[in-house]
Amino acid sequence: MCGRFTNELTWAQLHALYKLADELFPVKSNLQPRFNIAPTQDVDFVHLDKAGNMELDRGRWWLVPFYAKELPKNAMFNARIEGVDTSGAFREGFKSRRCLIPADGYFEWTKSEIDGKKDPWLLQMPGGAPFSFAGIWAHNDNLGVTSCTIITAPAVPEISDIHDRMPIILPPEAYRTWLNTEIQGKEAKALLLDAQIDSQLEFHRVSREVNSSRYEGTDTKKPLINSL
Repeated sequence: MCGRFTNELTWAQLHALYKLADELFPVKSNLQPRFNIAPTQDVDFVHLDKAGNMELDRGRWWLVPFYAKELPKNAMFNARIEGVDTSGAFREGFKSRRCLIPADGYFEWTKSEIDGKKDPWLLQMPGGAPFSFAGIWAHNDNLGVTSCTIITAPAVPEISDIHDRMPIILPPEAYRTWLNTEIQGKEAKALLLDAQIDSQLEFHRVSREVNSSRYEGTDTKKPLINSL
């Protein structure tokens, strides 16, 4: 699963990660670091424009299907890979509107055997390197809302003790292949599972202050030394 994530990428890192065209993005963006991004908040995401260039966009992290007449009340911040190509809410995005969502860490929770409370863990690539979640996006003309969601899959063994599901993280060499909508159905789903690099993730406990979606302190990634 993915219920919260961080994105402290600088414009230079974002530009390098997606090889954004200088003629399309000539001015450096003043990106603000995000330490505890929660569902329904706006996030950056990347998709291909009509000319096939990487395009940086922004939208609500909680998919609002193109046909919706109101904001969905059911959870739409994650899309399970098992049904992403058949679900009414997700299949159009999977077919024609795929995206990448930049991040440099995400949080999962386990239940403490000592006090029964939730213990947050930060999962990230070695050295805190930037990465991309595989996702889909939508634009709803009725509500004037652009949105996106992260695709999840059963967890790889390396992180299954923390959670039984994981957001799919793709390596840079798979970015354009995932965004290429000529690849469809089982082939596209196989690509996600075969290319994902979640087995490389490292993780450590962080403060329970992260449990609150309102907490936006700069220390959300700091390892918890004296844990329960």
